[in-house]
Amino acid sequence: MKDTFDPRRFALLLRKSLLEKPTQIFGFTGLILGLMLIAYFICKSQINFQVAQNLTFIWGLAGGGCFLASFVFSHFSTNAAGSFYLTFPASIFEKWLAGILIAGIFYPLIFLLFFRGIDSGFVFLYHKSLDPENPLYKIQYDSVYLFSLTGRIAVRVYFTSFLFIGAAMLGSLYFNRAGFIKSAIAFCTICLSLFVLNWLIADLIFGKVEDAFPYRDVDILVGKNVGSIQLPTKAFEINDYVFSYILPLLLWGLCFLRLKEKEF
Repeated sequence: MKDTFDPRRFALLLRKSLLEKPTQIFGFTGLILGLMLIAYFICKSQINFQVAQNLTFIWGLAGGGCFLASFVFSHFSTNAAGSFYLTFPASIFEKWLAGILIAGIFYPLIFLLFFRGIDSGFVFLYHKSLDPENPLYKIQYDSVYLFSLTGRIAVRVYFTSFLFIGAAMLGSLYFNRAGFIKSAIAFCTICLSLFVLNWLIADLIFGKVEDAFPYRDVDILVGKNVGSIQLPTKAFEINDYVFSYILPLLLWGLCFLRLKEKEF
């Protein structure tokens, strides 16, 4: 068991991973949180609270987590650093787990705490600024409320962030330099290819396709009207399960296999 996981050895590795490149991990985390604070303030001032909450949560958790994840295995940006990391006295499983904890657990928890803090603060200040004597006070008060961390949007972002984080970590192991940019290009290329393929298949089967959301529904032109054909409920659930669970776990598992390849 100690050849695979030793608590003391893992704690030392995790500490080393966090403190070896503080600028990349803590610096970028602070930068992301600061940008999200600014984005929240601008969006709620120029548009409304709901847009500010949704955009900040989506970009901060999914986008920020993806960006940070691309630096978790940045040891391979140079041959010397990569060789030192691979020969460090810890198992491949421990090195993989350290990266997973930093990008997939620690950052999301820090962001959620930060987001809840700024969201609570801005909502509280808004409520305090309202005039209780205003006839519209109740409507104005109820129109702004805390973002639900267990709501439909939040849950969807959780799964999306796990998918993006896995893709970014895997990309950083395959692309030694400019890993984030190259991973983003590769990921977008794959998504675009799947979208085009899905569209071509839908057009071949139904013809006159107006829209074809990948593996979910197809909008087709019927005369001058547009009709929608959706997946059966069971197929929709399977599709959702694959994209929410299977793909993220597959990407995270491929990171482990890629690390093992690096070792040899």
